[in-house]
Amino acid sequence: MTFILTVNELDANDQIYLFSEGRLLTPRGRLHWRVEQLQSQAQELEHLHLIHHESVRHVTTHVSPTIASSLQAEEHSLRSLLMAEGAGVLATIGKANQILDWHESQKYCGRCGAETVAQLDNRVLLCSGCQKTYFPRINPCIIVLVTKGDEILLARNAHYKGKFLSCLAGFIEVGESAEETLHREVKEEVGIEVENIRYVKSQCWPFPSQLMLGFYADYKSGDIVPDGVEIEFADWFNINDMPTIPNPGISVAGELITGYIAARKAGTICE
Repeated sequence: MTFILTVNELDANDQIYLFSEGRLLTPRGRLHWRVEQLQSQAQELEHLHLIHHESVRHVTTHVSPTIASSLQAEEHSLRSLLMAEGAGVLATIGKANQILDWHESQKYCGRCGAETVAQLDNRVLLCSGCQKTYFPRINPCIIVLVTKGDEILLARNAHYKGKFLSCLAGFIEVGESAEETLHREVKEEVGIEVENIRYVKSQCWPFPSQLMLGFYADYKSGDIVPDGVEIEFADWFNINDMPTIPNPGISVAGELITGYIAARKAGTICE
């Protein structure tokens, strides 16, 4: 299978997703383009990455701001699309964003500095000098809902100014298991100890290339003390008196929260 297409290999049924400077460019009323809409810019399109190859192929590429202007395209941030279209956009547009971010950030070899070249038969970049290969990078993270009976721990990230409170989260460091990361992050961010860790589910989160591993964990000991660096506020909230939380149809954080609340109210054990 070919992972990189040329303009001449595009088909009339292909759905083409264009990005420019980190934003999705769309024709009015749709999220993707057809090849006939791009005829005037066809020779400017390079590195057409094949995302999906089922009955309808999905293709993506970066274009310059000049092309974006000439197409009179609408511009969207990935987060705004997620909020408007729901989690379904992550399957295609999120994957497209991750592939393009990888390709753009790995133009040169980290070992010898030579240019990398996209391979046609695999999703990999090959160094033209030392032949080192670079596959798309995925950054694993944990996200955890800490629980204490009918109370759950919710927090606000110091770098996020949104209106809702959410779960604790953090990147897995070299040499750590997901469970070790969970213990460390909870202790560092809010100063408490947890136990009885249960894995729930994972979610692709393309900002720019994260894999969120969702857990429940029971409170063990300690008092909540936000670190003031990553977490500016954290507290216990009763399941019958909740603040604004993430949409469960969009994020694994929302699913963890609503799933636990539903289980407690039903008198079942939330595993």
